[in-house]
Amino acid sequence: MSRASPEPVAIAILARAPVAGFAKTRLIPELGAHGAAVLQEALTEHTARKAVAAATGPVTLWGTPDITHASFRALATALRIGLCRQPDGDLGARMMAAGRAAGRPVLVIGTDCPALTVAHLTDAAQALRAGSEACAIPAEDGGYVLIGMRTPQPALFEGIAWGGPSVMAATRARAARAKLTLREFPALWDIDRPADLERLRGSEEFARFF
Repeated sequence: MSRASPEPVAIAILARAPVAGFAKTRLIPELGAHGAAVLQEALTEHTARKAVAAATGPVTLWGTPDITHASFRALATALRIGLCRQPDGDLGARMMAAGRAAGRPVLVIGTDCPALTVAHLTDAAQALRAGSEACAIPAEDGGYVLIGMRTPQPALFEGIAWGGPSVMAATRARAARAKLTLREFPALWDIDRPADLERLRGSEEFARFF
């Protein structure tokens, strides 16, 4: 007797196009504009491959400022994933739009966390399948690297000071106010500032940047 397949949980990846001067601008003093863009491209591919390998459900890459960049098209073709343009609005509005478009439980992630593994994604998906209304993996800097929802939860994305150290705390407060069950996992590190690059040293995948 075969077991029923687990409930699909989509993954939405928000990514900036790897354009020099536009991508990973805080890393330009260390890597230069071209180097920062190349790192952005590598991080996006790394994240997309982890999302596909997790096999929790359909994967969509949400690009900005548009989806015409060759690296976006190449990834979508090679990995057979969806490709959509991020809508206008702040980060919260764009994450909410990507989550709503999934039409099913969804994990929304960026591309700044090379520490995010297949296991992290499958564990988060399972939390939603098990009944949590939302789940999150905090970032060590006070934000988060993943937010998941069983159904769209606009309250989690409204009135947040995006990019600051209080994002995760504000998200917890909004979840509590809305009486949502929020499953949290241990925090991970991400790549945002030049000092964060030290975490990548010793990684074969990112060795060319050092």
